[in-house]
Amino acid sequence: MSIELRFTRSYPGFALEAELVLPGRGVSALFGPSGSGKTTLLRCIAGLEKAGGGRLVVNGEVWQDGDFFLPVHRRALGYVFQEASLFPHLTVAGNLDYGKKRSAGDVPDLRAILDMLGIAHLLQRKPDRLSGGERQRVAIARALLTAPKLLLMDEPLAALDSQRKREILPYLERLHDSLAIPILYVSHAADEVARLADHLVLLEQGRVLASGPLAETLARIDLPTAADEDAAIVIEATVAGHDEAYHLTRLDFPGGIIWVTRRDLEIGRKARLRVLARDVSIALSEDAGSSILNRLSACVRAVVDTDNPAQVMVQLDVGDTAMLARITRRSRDQLGLVPNMRVWAQIKSVSLFL
Repeated sequence: MSIELRFTRSYPGFALEAELVLPGRGVSALFGPSGSGKTTLLRCIAGLEKAGGGRLVVNGEVWQDGDFFLPVHRRALGYVFQEASLFPHLTVAGNLDYGKKRSAGDVPDLRAILDMLGIAHLLQRKPDRLSGGERQRVAIARALLTAPKLLLMDEPLAALDSQRKREILPYLERLHDSLAIPILYVSHAADEVARLADHLVLLEQGRVLASGPLAETLARIDLPTAADEDAAIVIEATVAGHDEAYHLTRLDFPGGIIWVTRRDLEIGRKARLRVLARDVSIALSEDAGSSILNRLSACVRAVVDTDNPAQVMVQLDVGDTAMLARITRRSRDQLGLVPNMRVWAQIKSVSLFL
């Protein structure tokens, strides 16, 4: 199962040229700076903009091919915009009922959606009595009640402050874990993508620079993401145990062990780690005298210059896991770093997502 698309769309001063095959389940993030074509591509998929001669097949269903163009109202999709766009004169229950009436198939289980998004207690409120995060959760629920075969989310957190973003992100993670349909998620926030996505599409000036599994694509040093100040890799790990004496939790991954502050997590639970390149240092030997807790045996795969003349990016193999380290050129020269050299990666900080 997959989403196959090919679109070409021209505007004054901008052209979209995209050809992709995306997974038929999970979250695919369309990532890139403002003006890179993320929303334009999403609107072409929705049928809100018509790309002549384009092609779109969603898990075996042809929505567009040559002269054939399935109208927007016949596409089994849900669309969540930056602003919730709820009907102000209706209660939450009324807004959700509107979604059910537009269902393209069997109406999903309302109670399950209410529980997943934590909005059962809001049913009798009107939108002006909801927080920004609550409004977005209601908008997502309304989209899901249309029984979509594809969910499109256009920067759903962009209009929220940091507190509201923290409020809604756990619910978006529930969508990731619970839904059997594909989600296309537009964002220019690297932390959101690292937390939610399975597959990453990198766009720049209307063209696809890269498309692939999230961890693999983030670890590439030939892409603009590696030049960002927040360049990072993502590691899929498993909760392996707890050290009660030191209040730590052990996470195992293909390449080693990482310790984090004690979390109340079941053994065997899957977790996702985000490691910023700037939080990784390199040593020639395992320094037992260091206060850095996480030290991993690694092999240098490549060393490349960055836009900052004082720094270089080092790509490491930690077992079967790729990792990035941003260090100074002086450190590179003092350590004599070259490809295939054995070193120790020292991780100063880790973000844990569940």
